[in-house]
Amino acid sequence: MDPKRNADKQGDLFAGFRPNFKSFATEAIHVGQEPEQWSSMAVVPPISLSTTFKQHGPGNHAGFEYSRSGNPTRNCLEKAVAALDGAKHCLALASGLAATVTITHMLKAGDGIVCMDDVYGGTNRYFRRIAKELGLDVSFADCTQPALLKAALKANTKLVWIETPSNPMMKVVDIKACADLVHEHSKDTVVVVDNTFMSAYFQRPLALGADICMYSATKYMNGHSDVVMGLVSVNREDLYERLKFLQNALGGVPSPFDCYLCNRGLKTLHLRMERHFKNAMAAATFLEANPRVERVIFPGLPSHPQYEVMKRQCTGCPGMITFNIKGKLEHATVFLKSLKLFAIAESLGGYESLAEHPAIMTHASVPEKDRSVLGISDTLIRLSVGLEDEADIIEDLQQALVAAHPKME
Repeated sequence: MDPKRNADKQGDLFAGFRPNFKSFATEAIHVGQEPEQWSSMAVVPPISLSTTFKQHGPGNHAGFEYSRSGNPTRNCLEKAVAALDGAKHCLALASGLAATVTITHMLKAGDGIVCMDDVYGGTNRYFRRIAKELGLDVSFADCTQPALLKAALKANTKLVWIETPSNPMMKVVDIKACADLVHEHSKDTVVVVDNTFMSAYFQRPLALGADICMYSATKYMNGHSDVVMGLVSVNREDLYERLKFLQNALGGVPSPFDCYLCNRGLKTLHLRMERHFKNAMAAATFLEANPRVERVIFPGLPSHPQYEVMKRQCTGCPGMITFNIKGKLEHATVFLKSLKLFAIAESLGGYESLAEHPAIMTHASVPEKDRSVLGISDTLIRLSVGLEDEADIIEDLQQALVAAHPKME
């Protein structure tokens, strides 16, 4: 692996980061896609819409029996994602939250969960308002500080949930350090990393000691804002067997058509992520130098508190930027309403640029006092920088900032 890859195209953008994963693009295009598996020899895997499959005799089937339990199109996607994650197995679920629910169902009442304090609002809501009511012992800790994670671990802790970079405060967790700490506490405790912000192209949690890597594939893995899906990758056979059982028993599976679309999205993942990084770095650099901006949180900037951790465990950065605009809620509102290229919308990771207000939108379900502690304030804005021309992205940010603060030079 050449650490100087893409130097001609990207200059110093990737300098200091881990080298790319070997043959990533080749595996994304070819693994699980072999034409020989189809009688038609189709180069592009077909969409298998059948809900059921003919058996040679009672209980004697050719690998598929009922589409909830297994589907040829889903099988292609799961094989491809497993390869990209450096995993033995992958399971596709109906959404990122369906993946979260399926993983959590490995536990029983009385078991403990330690969750990263800053996570996607839906994850926080599920653990706080549903998992707790099912008898699970849920607590939250800032996993960027190993001492706080260690203090949160209990005798009954069976699951540690890490999100890195976190949503929306872009905290970066040292996956290896946390995984080592948790497994030293108990080898039976499962470490889950939500890899949604990074995609398999920029980060491989399983190689860093995590037991489960999960995604909302709705975001970068699919990349086109037209599929809602979750993915779970594992190496351990015991975890795979349990999760495979739960995938079928709980039934939260994606449609064959969505699997086809996500599988197609993987083919350009490497190209999309490099462009997301390039555009986001340009936008973050612009914002950090702008007098109308109070603070920029982007792991690709040296100003980020975990910048060195990011470079050590990742091959690049996604298109996610969080920043505080100077002023109050009214200034953030004017900025968002003034954007022309960026759409005000939840979600992220598509080819188009999006902007949102976490306190009002994606993280409104997080208790206000917790939002305050985390820094999710009225002036906090989250950007998902897309694949448009870099100059147009910066021009849109500039005019919206001027609209919010017209008298500021």
